[in-house]
Amino acid sequence: MKPIIAIIGRPNVGKSTLFNRLSGRSKAIVIDEPGATRDRNYSDCEWNDRPFTLIDTGGFEPTSAVEILVQMREQTKLAVEEADIILFLMDGRDGLTASDQEIARLLRMTDKKVFFVVNKIDGPRHEAMVSEFYRLGIEKFYAISAQHGQGIDELMDALSENLPADGSGREAEENRIRIAVVGRPNVGKSSLVNRILGYERTISNPVPGTTRDAIDTPFTRDGQNFLLIDTAGIRRKSRISLTLERYTIVQAIKAIDRADIALLLLDAQEGISEQDIKIAGLALERGTACILVVNKWDLVEKDNSTFGTYVEKIRYNSKFLEFAPIIFVSALSGQRVTKIFGLVERVYAQYTKRVETGELNRKIRELIEMNPPPGRRSRPHVFNYITQVAIKPPTFVLFVRDPDAIHFSYERYLINRIRETFGFEEVPIRLFFRNKGN
Repeated sequence: MKPIIAIIGRPNVGKSTLFNRLSGRSKAIVIDEPGATRDRNYSDCEWNDRPFTLIDTGGFEPTSAVEILVQMREQTKLAVEEADIILFLMDGRDGLTASDQEIARLLRMTDKKVFFVVNKIDGPRHEAMVSEFYRLGIEKFYAISAQHGQGIDELMDALSENLPADGSGREAEENRIRIAVVGRPNVGKSSLVNRILGYERTISNPVPGTTRDAIDTPFTRDGQNFLLIDTAGIRRKSRISLTLERYTIVQAIKAIDRADIALLLLDAQEGISEQDIKIAGLALERGTACILVVNKWDLVEKDNSTFGTYVEKIRYNSKFLEFAPIIFVSALSGQRVTKIFGLVERVYAQYTKRVETGELNRKIRELIEMNPPPGRRSRPHVFNYITQVAIKPPTFVLFVRDPDAIHFSYERYLINRIRETFGFEEVPIRLFFRNKGN
C-alpha cells in the first residue's frame, strides 16, 4: 500500500495548485475563490523513485458553523487520520491567521509527521513574510511558490526521506489470496461477505453507507488461505456526506492496493453505472485483477435473452475490462456464491503466472512475423527481445529500436495475442516498450 500524504490548510492558500504541481497534471479545480475544493481529491505520485498517494482536501475552517465548511473540516480531519504524512499549507501573503494557529494546535495532537509550508513566497522580496510564522513555535518551515515551483524540490526531497516503506507489493503472507469486495453503497457487499464466511462478520443494512471502514477477515477454504477485505461503499463525490459515511473512497483505494483480486459488485436491478466503471478503473490503474459480480440476480425478471443482453451491456460499457470474468449471484439466497471461489483461484493462477523467456520470444517473433507493424519513415521496426519482469499483474518489457514509434493499436494487438497465447485471458497485463540501450 502506497504511503498517503494529505495537503491541509484553510481555504485559498494554494492547496489545489500544490496538488496539481506534485501530481503533474491539472486534476483539481483551481480558481481564486475560497472553498473551490470541497471533496478530497486523490492522485498517485512519485518523487525520487518513492511512490505515494497525494490527497487534496477542502479548506479547513476550525471555527466556522456554516454547514459546508463544517463538512470540509471533517473531511480534513479524516485525511489527517488516514495520512502517513501531512503538508500543512499556509499563505505567506496573508500572514499568520487565527485559523492557522488553531490548525497548528490540532496538529500538535497527532503523532503523524507534519511539514509546515508557507506558500506564495515568489522571490526574495517575499521571504521576510516567513518570519511571522515562527510564532507557532515550529523550528522548520518550507517557503515555496506552488504556482511557480520555487522551493518545491527542497520540500519534496525532505518529504521523500520520511516516507514509510511502500507496502504495495502483493506478496501474500502465508500464501493468502487477498480479495477486496468493492462497489457502490447498498449493492450487497457486506451481505456477500457474510454469505461467503457463513456468519455475520459485518453489518448488513439496507441503509447505504453502513460499512464505515475496511474490514479484514482471514479464512481457509479447501486448503487455500484467503483474506477477505470488505470496504465502505464508494459514492459519487457529489453525494459524499460525513453524516452518512465516516470514510470514503480512500478506503477502497487502500483495499484495492492491498488486494490481488477485486470483486466488483454490481446491482442487477440497476445495471452497470458510471460509478461502477470508475471503481473498475481504480482496480485497473493499480493492476489488480477484477471479477464482475452481478448481485441480486434473483430479483430480476428473466427470459431467454436476459443473461446475454446483460453481459453485452456490461461489456459495452466497460470495454477496458473485456478480459474480466462475470458471474451472476444472489448474496441473499446464496445462489452461485460458492462458484466465486473457482473463478478466484483460476484468475489468481493467471495473475501469478510466469512465462519462460525462451518460449516467450519464440512466440512473439511468430506473432510479429504474422502481422508486422507498419514501418516509420520507410524503416522497419526492429524488435530485439521480450521478457517478463513481474507478476501481480503479469508485466512484460519488449526491447525495440524506437519505442515511441509503436502505435497504440499495435500495442493492443500484442497484448491481446499475449493473452491468448500464454493463458492470461482473465487478468490485466502490462506491456512496456524500451530502447535496448535503456
